[in-house]
Amino acid sequence: MLFFYLCSMKKQFLIFSGFSGAISVALGAMAAHFLKSKIETGLITDANLLTFETAARYQMYHSVVLLAFALFSEKFDYKMIHKAGYCFMAGIVLFSGSLYLLATAGLIGLTVTGWLGPITPIGGLFFITGWILMAFAGLKKK
Repeated sequence: MLFFYLCSMKKQFLIFSGFSGAISVALGAMAAHFLKSKIETGLITDANLLTFETAARYQMYHSVVLLAFALFSEKFDYKMIHKAGYCFMAGIVLFSGSLYLLATAGLIGLTVTGWLGPITPIGGLFFITGWILMAFAGLKKK
């Protein structure tokens, strides 16, 4: 983890994007195969499956944007892109992470999930903030 903090912003975004994209693909495949097969057990519902797929989709969208930030950040306002990228990383962890846990709570034996409810919209606010900061970075193009 220390290595990650010692890297440049571009490298951090590239590393996070790569791992996040891979995790998104793996979890999307898990939803399509493993979780879908658990619907008949009652531990996963159709709504849970849709929630899980939403988490994977949003994670992938924002992983791709982080890749773009890593590739093109020098063409835009550094501070805005930097802040936007960190907002996207926080959004992925909070939004997608909380949805993954909420969707699989019954399957993994997580009984106390009330604390997860508020985390999802906080992650969504990080996503929204990241998109707005990205727009401002475009307006302040170098």
